[in-house]
Amino acid sequence: MKKCLPKMYKKSIFDIPYQNLKESGIKCLAFDLDNTIALIDQEKVDEKTIDFIKKLKQDFIITIISNNYQNRVLSYAKLFDCDYVSFALKPSTKGLRKMRKKYHLTNKEIAIIGDQLMTDILGGNRAKAYTILVDPLGVKDLKITSFNRFIEKYVLKNFAKKKLLIKGVYYEKNR
Repeated sequence: MKKCLPKMYKKSIFDIPYQNLKESGIKCLAFDLDNTIALIDQEKVDEKTIDFIKKLKQDFIITIISNNYQNRVLSYAKLFDCDYVSFALKPSTKGLRKMRKKYHLTNKEIAIIGDQLMTDILGGNRAKAYTILVDPLGVKDLKITSFNRFIEKYVLKNFAKKKLLIKGVYYEKNR
């Protein structure tokens, strides 16, 4: 269960201390797409998000790593002018390994940012990347995500009992 515990937990992508990540050696930010940077039924994101991601590109390699299909992921990658891996099969480490090799990075130079413990955080921890959990942007999920959220609910309950992670209590220290 500890493999599902993120190193950092923040409300949204806008609340992450990116300068601290940069100073700690992170070179690549691997963002999940659905409910992390865009709602699942949204075809475009607002200008604030586009500008924010583009600004991050000044300091980081930006990638989107999503379990969704290529057409959806590619449309966002074009908006942000960034690289992507679609159908990444998270929690498999395949997508992160692909990015690591392409950009000649170590696992410790990659931060994965996502809204799901069972895919984004588990996959990132399995790859030994720095993991950051954010709250989902919306309540609507894909069918497979609904199943993951069902399991996630029990994992979160266990974490809360052990005071490891409590929803809404944000932190940025290494755990």
